[in-house]
Amino acid sequence: MRIGQPEPKRGNPRLLVTLIALSLVLVTVYFREGDTGVLHGARRVTLEITAPIAHAGMALTSPFRAAGGLIEGIGVSRERLDALEEQNAELRARLADLEEARQENERLRALVDFAEERRLAKLGAHVIRRPVSIWEGVLVVDRGSVDGVESGMPVIAAQGLIGQVAEVSPHSATVRLLTDQQSGVAALVQSTRATGVVRGSVTGELSLGFIDREQLPQPGDVVLTSGLGGVYPAGIVVGDVTAVDDRRGELYPRVTVKSRVQVDRIEEVFILVGSSLETEGGETE
Repeated sequence: MRIGQPEPKRGNPRLLVTLIALSLVLVTVYFREGDTGVLHGARRVTLEITAPIAHAGMALTSPFRAAGGLIEGIGVSRERLDALEEQNAELRARLADLEEARQENERLRALVDFAEERRLAKLGAHVIRRPVSIWEGVLVVDRGSVDGVESGMPVIAAQGLIGQVAEVSPHSATVRLLTDQQSGVAALVQSTRATGVVRGSVTGELSLGFIDREQLPQPGDVVLTSGLGGVYPAGIVVGDVTAVDDRRGELYPRVTVKSRVQVDRIEEVFILVGSSLETEGGETE
């Protein structure tokens, strides 16, 4: 014996038709009557009665809706944040590259202007090793004999004289700093034109010797290369006088000079390969 499933109850079609007709009548009357009509008034009363209930419902469900929006927003924000962080990292890297290029251009421009003003034939080089202590009076540059560098050539920066090439290999050169105890350069005081010799020391301090007492310099006076001896071109800044000790018991006064070149920060230099500016054809002007 097979038990059949109960048939679903069917709605009353007459009731449905009646409700639809009633709705159409009410809608028609609502739109045709004025704002003071019965249906409009009933609607206002209903809204006033249900408004507090609606506000209470909104207040109760607000935390749940906010939490749902927050959870949804966290996923979107996390993805967007990761993308923004990646973009920010790329922009910071590009900005660092541009800033490095800008600073290098400024240093090179100052260096070129310095050499051009003095019409010096020069060869640009990058510093690849600096002194590790004040007792090490040399640095190394990335130019060597294949570039035409020879021992004895002067080396300058935009701030002034650095030193002289001491040793040369095919692709690098060792520069003996002016502050090294084995260095010396014929110099003159710009204001008094008094000539002497600037020497380095074990401590890296510069001193100007053989200065006539009748032409004593003053602190702040500029010291330049004199060009005597033919090693260094004339007019290159050696440094500034910082102290003068005129003790009568000594043959010459003690004059202390400070170089303007910050060796621990120098990155680019010029090696002077001639005494005058060379043209592209290799001839001097």
